[in-house]
Amino acid sequence: MEKRRPGRRLAWSAAIFSVATGISRVLGLIREMVAGYYFGSRGPINAFTVAFQIPNLIRVLVADAALSGAFVPVFSELLEKGDRARAWRVASTLLWLLFLGLTAVTAVFILLAPVIMPPLTSGYDDLTVRLSQILFPLVVLLGVSGIIVGILNAYDEFAIPALTPVAWNLVIIAGLVIGVPQAETTDGELYVYAVSIVIGTVVQVLLPIPWLRGLDGRLRVAIDWRDPAVWRVFKLMIPVTISLGLINLNAVIGTFVAATYIDPTIAPNAIDKAFRIYMLPQGMFSVAVATVLFPALSRLSTRADWDGFRATVATGLRQIAFLLVPASVICAVLAEPIVRLVYQRGEFTPDQTPIVASALAAFSLGLAFNGAMLLMNRAFFSLQAPRIPTLVAAGNLIFNALLYVALYRVGVWGVPLAISIANIAGALALVLLLRRRLGRLELGHMWGALLRISAASAVLGAVAYGVWWVLDDALGRGIFGQLVSVGGGVTVGSLAYLGACRLLGVREIDTLLSLRARFRRP
Repeated sequence: MEKRRPGRRLAWSAAIFSVATGISRVLGLIREMVAGYYFGSRGPINAFTVAFQIPNLIRVLVADAALSGAFVPVFSELLEKGDRARAWRVASTLLWLLFLGLTAVTAVFILLAPVIMPPLTSGYDDLTVRLSQILFPLVVLLGVSGIIVGILNAYDEFAIPALTPVAWNLVIIAGLVIGVPQAETTDGELYVYAVSIVIGTVVQVLLPIPWLRGLDGRLRVAIDWRDPAVWRVFKLMIPVTISLGLINLNAVIGTFVAATYIDPTIAPNAIDKAFRIYMLPQGMFSVAVATVLFPALSRLSTRADWDGFRATVATGLRQIAFLLVPASVICAVLAEPIVRLVYQRGEFTPDQTPIVASALAAFSLGLAFNGAMLLMNRAFFSLQAPRIPTLVAAGNLIFNALLYVALYRVGVWGVPLAISIANIAGALALVLLLRRRLGRLELGHMWGALLRISAASAVLGAVAYGVWWVLDDALGRGIFGQLVSVGGGVTVGSLAYLGACRLLGVREIDTLLSLRARFRRP
């Protein structure tokens, strides 16, 4: 019984984070539905998709996951050793250094955008440049946010950071609904979209700050750049940045291929719209598991508790498989009904639905493996050994680029298919390399669980598609009919999946039962 408690506690934290993230992801889909209504997936909206790529890449490199991946282990280690005053001084120093450095980077990019952006697309050059200049300040804002969220995560506070994107999405939705009808041109409508994102990000950064007050330290104006811990964060950030940068550079290259060699009028945004749906289960499940386990893995690494470290990683992998393999099956078998329900209205016309659906189905192949990669990267970061995922990411980038060359000719869905295949290869490489580093990783239990989960997911796919087909034929394609047919297929299929898991002895279902019991307690 004692051995189960940490896993259940982590599962409880992951469940809370997952619910909070799920709310924000659902609102994110609503945001995309509103954007799809106003802009569709064909035309100038593709300039917006391309314009977002470079700011988003820089954000990942130094202002988001890379910063968290380097900062949380060092900050958690100082807290674990009882050096709390120094931990907060390091956090304050990093916040101000990042603010000043990223402000300079933003200014340089805004000046150089007319040179950097046009080669990324064969259409809408001027619009792409102006939109990227509006969006680039996101890098500074999210650099500050990365420190704040990292501190809260180190104190095992996950729900508040997960809920701040709710406000971000609400601000953007309000901006679109209020601002777009007032704009006189399509370009003006897209400028409203970009400005709404910047304002929403300001709100997202400010919201978690009050929760810092209840902790045992505070951020202040300090630049103690001589502290070795500050340099250790930057030292760790270099390989982490390269690793995550290489992973996200795949997406930039994919957008370039889509905009240049497939169809600049629809391919970039069609892939992006499919990716937004794909990120709903990814954000709710794998991001939740990896985020919650990351501070725990960092503490276990500091204590050299390798049995606990291995058990935590193995538990995380099984939970990701339990949640994402069925999600990938749903995304594959119901891709077109889901895309039709989410996007097909206003400027998003029926001829665009199959294009986005094919991209979603291709993305779904790598869904669980992408989740495993996320957890494996965090495991290596918590060991403060980020060079291994960096080398894997470099190999993956080359492999992915070759797949783009081989698959872009099949159409829009060739780009996400290439990404999925590369994710499978990258996840397997990281698992085997972590096993080599730790000696063992309970892989026998993992493969057995994966086989049973896959069998149960096959049942889910058959049931979900059958229920959807019957209801769709009976109720038609009105909004109510689509809600019932897609919702019914997903619900009945999910129940069939849980029943099959119970019959096949999938142990991960016990976590759901324990959480259900906890919710029922008075």
